[in-house]
Amino acid sequence: MESKTNNLLDLIKSRKSVRNFIYKKIDNNTIREILDCGRWAPSGQNSQPWKVCIVSHPTVKRMIAEQSKYGGIIESAYLNFVVFLDLERGYDRVKDVLAMGAFIQNMLLCVHAKGLGAVWIGEILKNKEKINEIFKLSTEKYELMGVITVGLIDDALEKSKDGRERRAIDEFIDWF
Repeated sequence: MESKTNNLLDLIKSRKSVRNFIYKKIDNNTIREILDCGRWAPSGQNSQPWKVCIVSHPTVKRMIAEQSKYGGIIESAYLNFVVFLDLERGYDRVKDVLAMGAFIQNMLLCVHAKGLGAVWIGEILKNKEKINEIFKLSTEKYELMGVITVGLIDDALEKSKDGRERRAIDEFIDWF
């Protein structure tokens, strides 16, 4: 059991945002496995309020990319998960948004476990209505939560970046 625990802890601590990809096909079974991990995220009353559009077509990727200053990342990734909150499935705004964060984190961890890279793009939320238009989704029913770009990591570009830092635990806790 300790080995599994250590593997999980290592996976969580080693996951990082990847912005440089080598364009290579990701098979549908891997894509489905990433989504399967996402769907096991907790959600209030088990509402599972997620909706995902899977985008690999270059024209659709370009349309999405035009809505973000990180468009180059969106276009260079093999695929993008465009993740929406299904407002009709939800029941409490805060709990629903928290569930969406857990859903996305589960997907990011699965991507990492599969040896692929990903980054969660939230900056695109400033154009969420335009993203809904691309997919012909009503803003009354679906709210964009972010875009997850996924692809094979370009190690030559990613390794050249500085190490990641985290705040010390004592900086953000209080004991009672």
